[in-house]
Amino acid sequence: MEGQGSWDPGAVEKPRKATVLARLIRIEHTLFSLPFAYAGALLTGYPITVKEAILIFTALLGLRSSAMAYNNIADLPIDRLNPRSMKRPLVTGAASLRDACAIVFVGSLLYYVSAALLNIYAVIYSPILWILAHTYPYAKRYHSYPHFHLGLVLGFAVFGGAVAVAGDQPGITNGVLLSKVPWIYMLAVTLWVAGFDILYSILDYEFDVKHGIGSVPAKFGKKNAKLVALLSHLVASALLFLGLILYWGIVEWFAIIGTLCGVVLMLYGDFKSYMDDSNIPVAFKQNLVVGVLISLGIILDWLLGFI
Repeated sequence: MEGQGSWDPGAVEKPRKATVLARLIRIEHTLFSLPFAYAGALLTGYPITVKEAILIFTALLGLRSSAMAYNNIADLPIDRLNPRSMKRPLVTGAASLRDACAIVFVGSLLYYVSAALLNIYAVIYSPILWILAHTYPYAKRYHSYPHFHLGLVLGFAVFGGAVAVAGDQPGITNGVLLSKVPWIYMLAVTLWVAGFDILYSILDYEFDVKHGIGSVPAKFGKKNAKLVALLSHLVASALLFLGLILYWGIVEWFAIIGTLCGVVLMLYGDFKSYMDDSNIPVAFKQNLVVGVLISLGIILDWLLGFI
């Protein structure tokens, strides 16, 4: 099992350029947000077109790539000091600042072009999501709750998916559009992400305390941080089950199964992490599956209704 102080999802072991750039933006972590963007779109109750499905993907890919590359740039001075992050591409020199800046530019361009091709409301709201995502690395410099900032960034994937589809409807008004956003799922995703990010930050507990980096573990201690993570996940679970009730008809049995499996896996990760810090990397990886399970249930119910 990987040691609690050595594991880092941003580390790069292979020198190939494609591998380096994929590590820089941690491309596989798109699974944390993309499924919920589609879930947010489907929960509006409106039909989703192929064009919208493609543009949701390109918008999220662009925003996430840009934000992750910028996060690496902003955190470079910290990553150089942290033994756990010393294998990251910018720290080792496997990727250059020029590479990272290029990804920020191209990713942002892809995001804004995708929003422009969707609808006017996507254009109007796009700067809010961009600013929120790109200010995340500074949160830990000013307060002890950056996990909830990150959670809100991913929670807005639900909002973005809803706007992409609802904003494209004929005669839609801003008030009607906002009423179609599945806010309960947006809040659930926010708390889910915040919870497992709190657990993940336990790996940097000693470093954060020593260097004054803001985090829940650094402020309240590791044991209390695990309790905060568990509480966040219990509330997120309750909201997800409430969402099944509120959106029944759009969601049905597949969503129930997906939500049950996702919640069990989420809470099992909390239990394992509480028992031993060395289980935190495994719990973190399991959460990649949690979002897929919950969203896949919603998507399958929609497909059955469509068929």
